[in-house]
Amino acid sequence: MKKGNVSPQTLSERVTDTIRHKLIIGELSPGQRLSETALSEQLDISRNTLREVFRVLTQEGLLQYEPNRGVFVATPSIASIIDIYRIRRLIECQALAQSYPMHPAVEQMRSAIGIAKQCCDIQDWLGVGTANMAFHSAIVELTDSERLITFYGHISAELRLAFGYLNDPELFYAPYVDKNVHILALLETGKPESAAAALESYLEQSERTVLAAYMRKRNEVQ
Repeated sequence: MKKGNVSPQTLSERVTDTIRHKLIIGELSPGQRLSETALSEQLDISRNTLREVFRVLTQEGLLQYEPNRGVFVATPSIASIIDIYRIRRLIECQALAQSYPMHPAVEQMRSAIGIAKQCCDIQDWLGVGTANMAFHSAIVELTDSERLITFYGHISAELRLAFGYLNDPELFYAPYVDKNVHILALLETGKPESAAAALESYLEQSERTVLAAYMRKRNEVQ
């Protein structure tokens, strides 16, 4: 990432987006320590800029600073997981219920499903998870609201961290490929409310699975 003539504020925002994207695609894991030296070299930025990025992402709850230890990828709490799913139901289900099949974001949903199927074929479950995140981001694109789309980007990063509790990503992600296909089919055949209802059930199941994984992980630590 070359700095060029980019202003410090714009550079900071771009790097913040880059690290947030790394969280969304599962490249960074909950509890992982972030090396200031390695990241500043990798992203070709100054440490001062990186510290500003760390500050922003810490405020968003995606990173956490521990005195005398450094900066770590945050580990979502049970309360934050519940809240994330509450927000997802409010945004995604309404987005589907009020959508129409010719919206450009529908093609993004279709493309995400295609990528997920390709990843399934080669058993790239991390890739399936990333494609699934793209599918849900496309659902939010149906709203045509830049504010909601930006906000959901922050939620997506925290959500992917919650998925880090899962011991068997194949068992979690694989069934949702077909569920996404079903939701898309309902939307494309002019049944947006049915698509929203299917998503509501889908999210409830997903939430239960993630919370169960969280409890197992916590019990292992105790």
